[in-house]
Amino acid sequence: MDSKTTVFFEGLGISFDVSSVAFTLFGHEFKWYGLIIAFGFSLAVLYGGRMAYKWKMSLDGMTDVLIWGTIFGIIGARAYYVAFEWDYYSTHLSEIPMIWNGGIAIYGGIIGALIGAAIGCKIGKINFHNLLDLGSLGLLIGQGIGRWGNFFNQEAFGSNTNTALFRMWSQKIHDTLEASQPLLASKGMSVDPNMPVHPTFLYESAWCILSFFILHYIVTEKRLFKGEVFMLYGVLYGAERMIVEGLRTDSLYIGSTSLRASQVLSMIILVVALAFFVFNVIRYRKNTLPSRLVVEPEIKGKYLLRKDK
Repeated sequence: MDSKTTVFFEGLGISFDVSSVAFTLFGHEFKWYGLIIAFGFSLAVLYGGRMAYKWKMSLDGMTDVLIWGTIFGIIGARAYYVAFEWDYYSTHLSEIPMIWNGGIAIYGGIIGALIGAAIGCKIGKINFHNLLDLGSLGLLIGQGIGRWGNFFNQEAFGSNTNTALFRMWSQKIHDTLEASQPLLASKGMSVDPNMPVHPTFLYESAWCILSFFILHYIVTEKRLFKGEVFMLYGVLYGAERMIVEGLRTDSLYIGSTSLRASQVLSMIILVVALAFFVFNVIRYRKNTLPSRLVVEPEIKGKYLLRKDK
């Protein structure tokens, strides 16, 4: 099957060929999706490692966090997807482990990674709240870069639009929408396979990269308490995903309802993260925040200079 497709950006007046395969080596195809995900993951690890060094966090402890977080992240990403596609996988149990065939979910990966990171922090004796702040920045790097894998696969796109500047269309998008029309119609969404669509992968990528720079500034210059950046990550990403998920045509739904699982979860994360952030800021201003959460006065707004406990 030809992996190439021509992508048209009507609003920009340009078009070019895109292939899901980056190169072939020894008869094996290496796809852009996997390479981009790996690149994003590598950058996130490098960033986290550099910050951990500046914060004097144990390298062995961070290795434990990385190993456990990665393993549980992969399991969580697959489990989340399978859970919401159980009608199919309940009769195809042997395909559940076949993650190389596609079918992972970011939220499942985040949940799994948090569980794994908590285990790694316990084993490596790393402060979990500091780890959450660094981890959220790593997630934004991985998500911002990783979404471009969806572009090369021509997936994770949105509903029709004639006004979005970066609206796009390809034969693969056409075929996907055409095959999805009955399901989308049952969820109250009408689509025209011949019309351009929202590049939702681009929206999320741009938002994650912008959020990274904002939170990087906060964590290095303005952080008041440990876990603050993680809460702000929940607010920023929750808000973006809640909006963009409503545009997508490949959402996972809650049962037979028209409720999008990730949209509902994003709303919950946004509200909870914002509430915790405001609550902790108030406690900080009143000097009632537990000392274990307060960033030490001598390093506030700077990189941590003492060994993390």
